[in-house]
Amino acid sequence: MNTILLLAAKEVREGLRNRWVLAATGLLAALALTLAFLGSAPTGTVGAGALDVVVISLASLTIFIVPLIALLISHDAIVGEIDRGTMTLLLSYPVRRSQVLLGKFLGHIAILAFATCVGYGLAAVALLATGKAIGGGSWTAFVAMTASSVLVGAVFVAIGYLVSALVRDRGTAGGIAIGVWLVFVILYDMALLGLLVADQGRFVGDGVLDALLLFNPTDAYRLLNLAGSDDIAAASGMAGVVQNAALGPAVLLAALAAWIVAPMALAAAAFSRREL
Repeated sequence: MNTILLLAAKEVREGLRNRWVLAATGLLAALALTLAFLGSAPTGTVGAGALDVVVISLASLTIFIVPLIALLISHDAIVGEIDRGTMTLLLSYPVRRSQVLLGKFLGHIAILAFATCVGYGLAAVALLATGKAIGGGSWTAFVAMTASSVLVGAVFVAIGYLVSALVRDRGTAGGIAIGVWLVFVILYDMALLGLLVADQGRFVGDGVLDALLLFNPTDAYRLLNLAGSDDIAAASGMAGVVQNAALGPAVLLAALAAWIVAPMALAAAAFSRREL
């Protein structure tokens, strides 16, 4: 365990040296603060609190930004070190490849968690400074959104490792990483919407739709946060989804966990067989 933690600390130090930590934190903080000040404006008659509006806005922002940051910091985690020759040096020490992979994962998650908690936390502090009353339920939703944002980031870090373990050069890894982001964040939902419009309820029932949503981690994240409470679901226009017990928080969290474990297991298997 000490070896894994040392490797994780090494990744954090490299992230600081490469300005990844500062860049990710600054980007998330700037966008979150902007959304917080917009969310502190009057919200009309829908009954949504200021922090509820911020949660909805940040959840939508996270789907685009956090997976991209996660893929950018992870896509060359293996192939990049192999190209530079540092992986051979690292494995000359008494350390297993699985420990290297897990140490890198924990280090990159620490970077994402720091950037997300600081960036989104500043938005909450700014909202408090406006003097608006914020209920306990809104705070619970905000904390859950922040934690699940780190979780969906972990999903795409794991996917980035899988890409990095399979390809032979950093350029290919970068191209595939951008392609993965486009598929999961943009193209998948467009294709799903087109399928639903074309099908018009003939073959794609609720069960099939639920399964299709779980096949995309960003959809699981969106449902977890935008349909997680009655107030936020009403404000985000997803009140009907709250009634769907098949996609409750436990199922959605399990889906996100599976999206972490499966790519990590495949990445570990590919890395263990790879020649340096």
